Formats: sequence, structure tokens, C-alpha cells
Amino acid sequence: MVPVSAALGWAVLTGLGLGLGLWLLASTVPRIGRPRLIDRVAPYVLDVSEGARQRLARRTADPLPLFGLVLAPVIGPTRRLLASALGGTATIETRLRQSGSLLSVDAYRSSQLVWLVCGAILGVVLAVAAGRLQPVGLPMAVAVTLVTAGLGLLARDLVLKRAAAKRVARIESELPTMLEFLTLSLSAGEGILDALRRVSRVSRGEIAAEFARVVAEVNAGVPLADSLHALARSLRVPAFSRVVEQLTGALERGTPLVDVLRAQAQDSRDDAKRQLLEVAGKKEVAMLVPVVFLILPITVAFAIFPGIAVLQLGF
Repeated sequence: MVPVSAALGWAVLTGLGLGLGLWLLASTVPRIGRPRLIDRVAPYVLDVSEGARQRLARRTADPLPLFGLVLAPVIGPTRRLLASALGGTATIETRLRQSGSLLSVDAYRSSQLVWLVCGAILGVVLAVAAGRLQPVGLPMAVAVTLVTAGLGLLARDLVLKRAAAKRVARIESELPTMLEFLTLSLSAGEGILDALRRVSRVSRGEIAAEFARVVAEVNAGVPLADSLHALARSLRVPAFSRVVEQLTGALERGTPLVDVLRAQAQDSRDDAKRQLLEVAGKKEVAMLVPVVFLILPITVAFAIFPGIAVLQLGF
């Protein structure tokens, strides 16, 4: 048996850190060899292929896939157990699509598992730190670990929900301007596909990116109406869904698109005004809290205190 000393332990840790650092440095070196066909084709189908976007988003060499391969027998069943316990796969798909994330549902479950493990590690650290100040029983330490793990899981869902809500709000705010831009292009004599192409090329924003994807799908052979309906079903933004329904209905019936889009733009602006009034009403109620509990008591105190002081001095 080899005696393990402190110096040997530090040497092992330093060697592991050095090996991992060299591995990370080696991963940045470009590969030598002929590129694969899938890597050569992926940039050209980036707009219509989710797998191409995921392939181009990842690094060419990374030590993390090896760790994932080693831990696959544990990660796979744990991820399936997490999915069966939480459920809501359709909701997660919708939120991922609304947030513009390139993650798949399985990748999101893996990220949830990572956040859960990080929360559990934080709970262990807190339990150990609290144990140094005051003895903590094992049940309390386990409870703290479970609570922090659950908080980590909820935090990941909250991050995705907030990202989806912010992007949906941006889409709703950009919608009237995009519709007016489309109306202007159609009034100038362009077709609906050319107008969408112009908007996606000239504009910058969330809707412009979605229109660019629609144009790419149409160029690949997908009918325009089917592509628009698929976009509306994936985003699930009520205002945008109404626009798609009116637009496809006008295309099928031969109704002038300029009038339809102008009416939809006005409706979108009316909805934005109504939402702004609702937010203002909620903020007005919230502003009553400091007025009632802070400003009003101070005003009453300033009004009554001199009279109380005079009465006390008079008697």
C-alpha cells in the first residue's frame, strides 16, 4: 500500500488540472484532415434545419462530450425520470421556440439536470458551512440539499419562461411596424413573397428573423400558407396568429392584401394601446402602496405634531 501524503494529493490534483488545461488548449487547434460532407452542407441549410444549427453552434472539439459519454448510463435514466416527473414536454417545446433557443427538449432536460446538481452542491456547501458554526443533523442537511436542488430546477424553468416572455413581448411590439412595412411593399406592386423577403432582408428584429425562415422554407419547396401556419402554431402569439389567419384567408379568397394588412396593423396598435393602459392601471395601484403607507403617514405626522407640541407646552 502506497502511503498518501498531503504533497501527493496536491500533486494528483495539480496533474489533473494540468491535463484538463492541456486538453482544452488542444481542443482549440483546428482539425487536420478533409471536412466531412455534413459539415460542408450544414451552413447552406442553416435556415431550415435544426440539426445544422446545433452542429454549427457546438465546437469542433470539446472534452465535455467525453464526460457525457462516460456518464451516459447515469444521465439518460435520470433525464427520463426527470421528464416523467415534471412532464410538460409540449409546454417546454413552445417556450423554447418562443425564446428562440436552439436547444432541443432533451438538451433542455440535461440543462435542468445540471442546474439541479448545482443546486444540490450548493446545499451541501451551505450545510457544511453551517455545520462549522453549529452542529447540524443529517436530516436537516438532507432537507437543505433537497430544497436547494429544487430551487435550482425551478430557477432553470424561470429563466426559460422569462426569456420566452421577453421575446414574445418584442414580437408583439414589432408586429405593427412589420405589417406597415409589408403594406408599403405590397402597395408598391410587390408580391407577398417578395414583400416578406424584403422585410427579412432590410429589417432587424425577431419577426424579421422568423420571416427569413419562412422565405427559406418557401424557397425549399414548402407552400407559403403551410409555412406561415407552422410558424403561428410554433410561436403561439395570439396577435401574430390572427395576422396569419387573415393573411392566408386573403390569399385563398383573393382579397386585397393591402387592406387586410392595414387593418391588422391598426388592430395591433389598438391592442398595444390597450395593454399599455392595463399596465398603467396596474402600476397606478402599485404606486398607491408608498403613498398610503409612507407619504400619507408622514404628512399626517407633520400636520398633527405641531398641535400636539403646543398643547403639551400650554399645559
